[in-house]
Amino acid sequence: MTTPDKQTNTTNRRNFLGQSAALAAGITLAPGVTLYGVAQAKAPEDAVTAKVRWGMLIDANRCADGCNDCVSACNSENGLKGHGRPETDAQWIRKVNLRDPNTGAKQSLPVLCQHCSEPPCVDVCPTGASFKRKDGIVLVDKHICIGCRYCMMACPYKARSFIHETVTDQKPHAPRGKGTVESCTFCVHRVDAGGQPACVEACSKTSAALTFGDMNDPKSNISKALAEYPSSRIRADLGTDPGVRYRGL
Repeated sequence: MTTPDKQTNTTNRRNFLGQSAALAAGITLAPGVTLYGVAQAKAPEDAVTAKVRWGMLIDANRCADGCNDCVSACNSENGLKGHGRPETDAQWIRKVNLRDPNTGAKQSLPVLCQHCSEPPCVDVCPTGASFKRKDGIVLVDKHICIGCRYCMMACPYKARSFIHETVTDQKPHAPRGKGTVESCTFCVHRVDAGGQPACVEACSKTSAALTFGDMNDPKSNISKALAEYPSSRIRADLGTDPGVRYRGL
């Protein structure tokens, strides 16, 4: 159990880091690299409500092997550029190939931040940089992130990336910075504007394997789809209650 003294020290440390981060908003991290503010990510309090639970349904039966439209759309939308090193390149969404050893059946499906209602990344973050909005979207405040990577170790879905290289040509809606951790944001800037994540928009033009929406709204397309056919969550046994569900696994 945390003692009162330790609890006070933790609170003071977080307050200090938060104040320091506020002063650092917009600073240049390296020549030509500016870390944009995160006002877009932390929407006004009255604009985000717990009445909404944003989620995504991925139909593995529709997801074609070799199709990377969702990955390309995500990279383009958020300014992610590879350096030819898959083991360290930032990946907000990645394609995973599965094979049933008993039947030989193969499947290809995208894996991204699961936007859990009980996110382990938030629990272990020492500064509060990893946080969950009331509507279920899990984000990282880059001004408070100290790059400790505890969240990467805690995430059972390997959905977070560490930025090793200097970042250039950033998108204002997707703040990034060398030495920080990042992951899928559900394209929160689009969602807050009433739109769809870039990956969903791109997929709708081909296989339509991705469905995004408010899982608390029975009239939404995702709620209707979830009610019509069974779906599953990755590692549901962990009790993280992911906001991403899969059909056909």
